[in-house]
This record gives sequence, structure tokens and C-alpha cells, in this order.
Amino acid sequence: MASLKQLKTQFLEYVEIEKGRSLNTVRNYDHYLSRFLDFTKNDNPANINDAMVREFRLWLNRQPLKNLGKPHETLSRKTQNYYLIAIRAFLKYLAREEIKTLSAEKIELAKVQERSLDLITNEELKRLLDAPSGNDLKDLRDRAILELLFSTGLRVSELCSLTRDINLDSDELSVRGKGGKVRVVFISDEAKKFLRQYLSKRKDMDDALFIKIGKNLPKTMGGKGQNLGVTKRTIERVVKQLAIKAGISKKVTPHVMRHMFATDLLGNGADLRSVQAILGHANIGTTQIYTHVTDKHLRDIHKKFHNKNKV
Repeated sequence: MASLKQLKTQFLEYVEIEKGRSLNTVRNYDHYLSRFLDFTKNDNPANINDAMVREFRLWLNRQPLKNLGKPHETLSRKTQNYYLIAIRAFLKYLAREEIKTLSAEKIELAKVQERSLDLITNEELKRLLDAPSGNDLKDLRDRAILELLFSTGLRVSELCSLTRDINLDSDELSVRGKGGKVRVVFISDEAKKFLRQYLSKRKDMDDALFIKIGKNLPKTMGGKGQNLGVTKRTIERVVKQLAIKAGISKKVTPHVMRHMFATDLLGNGADLRSVQAILGHANIGTTQIYTHVTDKHLRDIHKKFHNKNKV
């Protein structure tokens, strides 16, 4: 019988090839499973049992965040669950291969606090969108980035992967999201307007829709072998700087724009399943985090019936 380490390698290949997961996901699974195997010092799948997993969970729960400069804090429940999800997926694979081991169903995830949303007000959103007000290439790019994020609810990684052959005569755009799944998002007229202005100002030949702009880039941009496409870090920095310029004291990230997109749709009457599809959520439970801040009906009930006996 193959050892656990050999089976782990086979599992990672299965995740990458058959399941079509990204290399980043494969690397994460490798990290989580390697720590589990190193901790247990076990190389036989038949020896994995409840007690072994419980000891690993206790060890995880007591790990300090030394690498993040927070020695007095421990791994969050959410992070601990990433390890458990990887172990469960591995055990399911072993069962699929008819290898005797612990049932994946026996591993329950740790309960985590309900996720809180980082939101800005509609007035702050307007100030943010208006922050890049110039006609130079950088301001036009930044305005197009903000408008496209708010129009589509794209993840920042999805935004970075877009190419400039985008069809602005269509209201639709196909994007490849998590797990390689393709979905359709929709571009507003406002977003298309600023995208056209930005693209008309471009002088380079780079394929990326959004490119880096700065003092260190050569004047003849788009030369052979150059990669001018923006990174996630670039987009995060752009949004942060524009939020400061707009006088917003809260922390604003590209993901906040995704939150604003979802709450805007739900708050104006869109159904949860449709928003789930547009956002590319695999589980509707992920989309449901937005409902408690968008349920106008509950707000109307409170306003109509609360404290009506006052003198």
C-alpha cells in the first residue's frame, strides 16, 4: 500500500487535473496536509482516527501568530477550518480510492462568528467614484477600475486577469472565477463610458485591460517581453489611496466594492439566487451574509410598529 505522503501527492494531482483547481489552491492543500502529517508522524491511512484529529485541532488552536508579528494571538477559527477542509477533502479522496481510513463526515468544522461586512455609505461611495477626476491616463484608469468593480462585483483577481479585447458594445462580460468556473457579469453604461475614455488614451500594445502606470515605467510602454498588467496589490493600493483622497476614514478595499455591489442589488429587490450567480458563489450561504443589511421589509416593519404606544 502507498504511504500517506505518496497518497497526498496523488491527491494533489487529482485536485489539479481532475477537479481543475488553481495552482494556488493546490499549494494551500499541500501546506495544510503537510502540517497535519508532520504533526501526527503517521504514514498509514488506516491509523487516522478521531483522537489523532482532535490532538491536531488542539495544537492548531494554540498556535501563536509569530510569523505575523502577533505572538500573543492564535490562529483564527476560520484559518483552522482551512486545515480541516483540506483534511476532509483528502479523506474523501482516500474513500473514493477504497482506502480504509477515517470517514470525512466525522470531522466537523469549528463554529465561527457571523461574518461582518465592511461597508461604506452611498454618499461615501459617490465620493470614492468621483475621486479620480482628472483626464490623464492614471485618473481615467482608476475611475474605470472603480466603475467596473461596482458594476460587476468582480473579485480583484478576476479584474486583474481581464484583457483589453473586452467588447464594450455588449452589456455582458464572461469571466473565469474560482475553480475555473465561467460566469457572466454585466457592465453598466457608466463603466463602459470610462473604459472607452481610458482605452482611447492608451498608447501601449499590452494585452492587459488595466496596466501599471508610474514613474518607473519606460515611456515606450508595452515593449517586447514587458508585463504591464496590474497586480492585486496595485488595485488594493489604488482603492486605498482614492478612499483617503475622498475623505473616507474607514478601510476601503476592492472587496468592499464587491460588498457594495451585492448590497445594492439586494437592497433594490434582486433575488438571492440571482445575486449568488452574478457573484460566483458556490454556496448560497456565502451570499446570505448580505441579507441582514438589505432587508427593507424588516426595516419597514420596525418603522411601522416600533414604539407606537408612546405618549
